[in-house]
Amino acid sequence: MNAEPDLARLASTVGDPRRIQMLALLMEGRALTAKELALGAGIEPATATSHLKRLQGDGLLASTAQGRHKYFRLASEQVAHLVESLMQVAPRRQPEAAAHADEAIRQARYCYDHLAGSLGTGLLSALLRKGWLINDAADAAAKQLEVTAKGAKSFTALGIDLKSAQARRRQFACRCLDWSERRDHLGGALGAALADHLLAEHWIERKKHSRVVHITDLGKAQLGQLGLKLLR
Repeated sequence: MNAEPDLARLASTVGDPRRIQMLALLMEGRALTAKELALGAGIEPATATSHLKRLQGDGLLASTAQGRHKYFRLASEQVAHLVESLMQVAPRRQPEAAAHADEAIRQARYCYDHLAGSLGTGLLSALLRKGWLINDAADAAAKQLEVTAKGAKSFTALGIDLKSAQARRRQFACRCLDWSERRDHLGGALGAALADHLLAEHWIERKKHSRVVHITDLGKAQLGQLGLKLLR
């Protein structure tokens, strides 16, 4: 018999301000060391150890040892969705000095391993408008998406390996509600593959130690040629 989920335990774990900050730092999609997470959360490395142990013990983080370092990442796409959902309902803090940084993260950022902000929502809107993606008729909540025959041909021409994306042990293509735009962006394996492609082709660049993404001049030109008018 399966035990009921321990929601109180989870709430206690993510309710600690240091631990939720660590989870937020890992939303940029890259694995970080304990020292990097400690610095980002504003605590000493020794203090961070107990927090990381709690997060890992409750299934929110996974770790990999490489040489002398241990790298931490979000344990799954579901954990990323949890953090993004909390961002949707959390009260807003808007110090005047942070206004510019806030605008940058709203315009284009990573949500775990796929693109969010006005870039991400613009991409999904354009892909639906162009008929590359459609809603899954069998999905009552309309969260799952299907690639059309036109979309399969177009994604392949763009250089995206759909078979590899479909083979990954996760949702293939789905809507993910964007906390800043209040609209959906593209998540799942296809969203990750699209983000990887844009990065590899230098259409976007990642800001170091940040979720923020910069769209290059090449990216603006190439996306414009595809008819994807993304930015407000």
